[in-house]
Amino acid sequence: MPVIDNIISTEYSEIMRKSYIDYAMSVIIARALPDIRDGLKPVQRRTLYDMSELGIRHDRPYRKCARIVGDTMGKYHPHGDSSIYDALVVLAQDFKKGCALVDGHGNFGSIEGDGAAAMRYTEARLQKITEEAFLSDLDKDTVDFIPNFDETEKEPSVLPVLIPNFLINGSEGIAVGMATSTPPHNLSEVIEAEKAYMKNRDITTEELMTYVKGPDFPTGGIVVNEKDLLQIYESGEGKIRVRGRIEVEKAKGGKQNLVVTEIPYTMIGAGIGKFMSDVAALVESRKTNDITDISNQSGKDGIRIVIELKKDADAENIKNLLYQKTKLEDTFGVNMLAVSNGRPETMGLKQILAAHVGFLYEVNTRKYTSLLTKEREKREVQEGLIRAVDCIDLIIMILRGSKSRAQAMDCLVKGKTEGIAFHTDKDRKDAEQLLFSERQATAILDMRLYRLIGLEITALRKEYGETLKKIAKYEDLLSDTNSMGREIRKDLDRFQKEYGRERRTSIENAKAAVFEEKPLEETDVYFVMDRFGYVKTLDTNTYERNKETVLSEYRYCIFTRNTDKICLFTEDGNMHTVKCLDVPVGKLRDKGVPIDNISNYDSSKEIFIYVDCMENIRKQKFLFLTKQAMAKFVEGGEFDVSKRSVAATKLSEGDSLLAIMPVNDENRQIFLQSKEGFFLRFPLDEIPDKKKAAIGVRAMKLSEKDSLEAVYFMNFADERTIEYMGQEMPLTYVKNTHRDGKGTKVRL
Repeated sequence: MPVIDNIISTEYSEIMRKSYIDYAMSVIIARALPDIRDGLKPVQRRTLYDMSELGIRHDRPYRKCARIVGDTMGKYHPHGDSSIYDALVVLAQDFKKGCALVDGHGNFGSIEGDGAAAMRYTEARLQKITEEAFLSDLDKDTVDFIPNFDETEKEPSVLPVLIPNFLINGSEGIAVGMATSTPPHNLSEVIEAEKAYMKNRDITTEELMTYVKGPDFPTGGIVVNEKDLLQIYESGEGKIRVRGRIEVEKAKGGKQNLVVTEIPYTMIGAGIGKFMSDVAALVESRKTNDITDISNQSGKDGIRIVIELKKDADAENIKNLLYQKTKLEDTFGVNMLAVSNGRPETMGLKQILAAHVGFLYEVNTRKYTSLLTKEREKREVQEGLIRAVDCIDLIIMILRGSKSRAQAMDCLVKGKTEGIAFHTDKDRKDAEQLLFSERQATAILDMRLYRLIGLEITALRKEYGETLKKIAKYEDLLSDTNSMGREIRKDLDRFQKEYGRERRTSIENAKAAVFEEKPLEETDVYFVMDRFGYVKTLDTNTYERNKETVLSEYRYCIFTRNTDKICLFTEDGNMHTVKCLDVPVGKLRDKGVPIDNISNYDSSKEIFIYVDCMENIRKQKFLFLTKQAMAKFVEGGEFDVSKRSVAATKLSEGDSLLAIMPVNDENRQIFLQSKEGFFLRFPLDEIPDKKKAAIGVRAMKLSEKDSLEAVYFMNFADERTIEYMGQEMPLTYVKNTHRDGKGTKVRL
C-alpha cells in the first residue's frame, strides 16, 4: 500500500466556517455590493467595459444585446447570461436610474412591470455621459488592470468614474447577511456638494445638505419626512417616506377626478397594478363610497392614473385615504452600504463624497503622470527634430554614407563614424558631436522629407511650444494640490452643465395623512348563504320582491343590520364571525363570495351547524348538545367578542356538536334520540346553565358504540309527532323521566 505522508487533521466545523466566510465575502465583494469609487457592481463594470472594447459608442450603430452579453460572459463574467442581461437592462432604464448609462433600442421593459424582450431582439450602445465620465481615461493608466477569470484578458479593477455615481444612480443589492439600498440623487446637487467638500474638508453634513436636498427619484414623488433626512445622511441608514403626486382635475357635471401623475419609487413594477387593486378593494370593503371608477391612462408622456369621484366627494379626504391605505405612500429603506478599501461599510453623505474625492485625486494624479511622461517623450523627440533640421545636410551625409540603419543610429547616438564616408574631416568631427538620444535618433531616421518644408518646420516649432506649455501645466497639477483641485472642479462643472437637470422629487415636512370616515348609515339587510357557502347581503326591497325565490334557493336567510356581525358555529366547537360590511352587497342573481374568503372558516375541515346575527344571539339562551350527549345552556351574551374566531364550547376528545338551539319559554320538555333507537324525555329545567368554556353535563347514558342522532322540543300540553323508521310516531309515546337516564328502546 502506498504511504501517505501528509495527512491534515482539522475540525469539520472549522472547515465549514472558513468555507462559508469565503463564500460570503465572494458574494459581497464580487457580486452584490457596488464599489464606493465608481458606484458599480462587478457585472455592471464588466458590461460597460466590454461595450467600450467592442466600440459600441453613442455615435455608432446599436449592437445586439446578445452579442454584448455573450462577449461579457466569455471574457469577464462567467456567471450566466441572465445576470448580465438583467444588469444591462437596468442600466438602460431611465425610470430606475437617475442617469441611465446605456442607450437601449427596443423593448427594455416599462415602469408598470413589463419585462424586457429577449436579448436576441434588443439592441444597445453606450450613452455619451458613460463614455466621457466613466470610460474616457482608461488608456491613461488611471486604474489598475487585473487578470480575468481565466487569465486570458485584462479588466479594470474599477472604472475611472469622474462623477459621484454611487449617489447619482443609487444601488440595490442583497449579499450574505447584509444588503445595500441607496436612493438615486440629482446630478447637479451631488456635484455641487462634492465641490463644496473639496473647498472645505471640515464641512458638516448639515452644510452639505444645503446642496443635496435629499433623494431625487426618477419617478418624482414627494419625500414627506424632511426632518429625518439629516440623521439618515449622517449615519447612512434610515427610512424615507415617499408619496405619489396627486392632482385634482375638474370633470363633467361638476365632478372631480384625482389624477396620479407621479408614483413612489417603490411602486415601480407590479406596484401600479397592486395600487389599482387596492383602490378597488377600498370601494368593495366600503371604506369609501365616493370613488366610482379607476383607470390607468399612462403612456409615453408619463404616469396618469385617473380616479373618478362622485359629485360632492371630498377630494382632499380621498387623497388622504389613498395615502393611508395604499402604497401611494410608502417607505424606502436606506442603507448606504458599499465596498470601501476592500471591505463593506455603511457610509454617510460626507464619507461617500470624501471617498470619491480621494479617488478623483488618485485617478487624476495617475492620469497627469501618464500624460506628463508622454509629453516629455514628445518634447525629447521634438527637440531632436528641431536640432536635426538645423543640421540636416550633415545628417543626410551620414545617412548616405552609412551602410546600415544600425551604423547610422550609432553615429547619431554615440558619435561613431567608422565606416561612414564624409566629404571632409570637419564633417566627421561635427558628426561625432551630434550625440542624439536613441528616441531622437529613431525619430530622425523615421522622419519623412516633407517635414523639411518651411511651413512644416514652423509647425514643428509651434508644436514644441505647445508641448512645453502642457509639461508646465502637468507639472504644476502634480506638484500643487490646489491646482489639481481646480482642474477636478473644472471637469465637474463641465458634466454639471451638460448633463444636469431640474430636481423631480419634492422635499417637505408633510402632516400624516388622516382620513375622516363618514358616519356609516345603518340599514336593514338580509344575509343569505347558499348550500355551496357563497354569501352576500340583499337590501330589503330586493328581498321583499323575491321572497319566495330567496327562501327556496338559500340555505340561510337572516334579517340583520349592516353594522352587525354574522356568527357561524361549527360542529367542532368553534365560532367564526364576519362583519356584514365585509360581505358584498349583491343583486338577486349575483353569485356572492365564498365564506372562506372573508372569514377564518375553512370549508374543507369544518361544517356549520348554526348561523345567526350577533344581535339575535346576544338576546337569547342556547342549548349546546354534543353527539356524546353532553348538554348545557349558555347565555348568548358570552359570544359577543371582538375576535374573528373563538372556541364556542369545550369538547371531550372525539366528541362533536350535534346541535345549538335557542330555547324559549314555550319549550319545556326535551326528547333525545340515539342512533340505536333509544329515546329519553325529561324537563329542560334539569339542564344547568354553564359558561361557554365548560363541557356541560351528561344528558343521556349511551352505550359505547351509540351516539345522539336527533333532538326535539315540546311543551307539556303539545301533541307532536315525528317520522321514525318510516312511520309517524307521537312523542308522547315516550314516557317522561329524568336527565342522565338510558332511555326507552322504541320498536314500531
